[in-house]
Amino acid sequence: MAACTSRDPRFNGETIYLGGVKSRPKEEKRANYDDVSYWDGDGVSGKPSIFISLTDQRAYFYKGGELVGVSILSSGREGHDTPTGSFKVLQKNQNHKSSLYGDYVDSQGNIVQKDVDTSKDPKPTGAIFDGAKMPFFMRITGGVGMHEGFLPGYPASHGCIRMPGFMAKKFFDNVGMGTPVTVAP
Repeated sequence: MAACTSRDPRFNGETIYLGGVKSRPKEEKRANYDDVSYWDGDGVSGKPSIFISLTDQRAYFYKGGELVGVSILSSGREGHDTPTGSFKVLQKNQNHKSSLYGDYVDSQGNIVQKDVDTSKDPKPTGAIFDGAKMPFFMRITGGVGMHEGFLPGYPASHGCIRMPGFMAKKFFDNVGMGTPVTVAP
């Protein structure tokens, strides 16, 4: 019977059982970990193209038909859907700012009203509109483009295709005006 009561060395206080819950002290919330995005396109030649899968929340970068990079992304949320179809890069702007979404700030830059939509939210007296930063912006249609942005792990934008900063920069540095971009559901 002693064998039945002895403690199995494979299990300890850190063991987590399938379907079980382990209580831990509360920890700070962490950003989503990106173990998907990569770039292998340096030194690869060929015409660039981008394929975006909204279902997979991924962007695939090709050079001469060869896959050289993959990026996680966050596309448009419900009601602000990212358009699907065939597009081309129409504009590149490394330091782009939104003309619709951002904050109203005072003359010292202090936020007066956060997360505004200028088409719906009236500007308070004396406030200045400060557009949301969209680094490495690559416009594909209307007000929609790919750019560096917040990645919560699900569609959350106003239609744009947000990417991690290092991937937005790689895509930006490797596309030209007219680069084909396909956005699939």
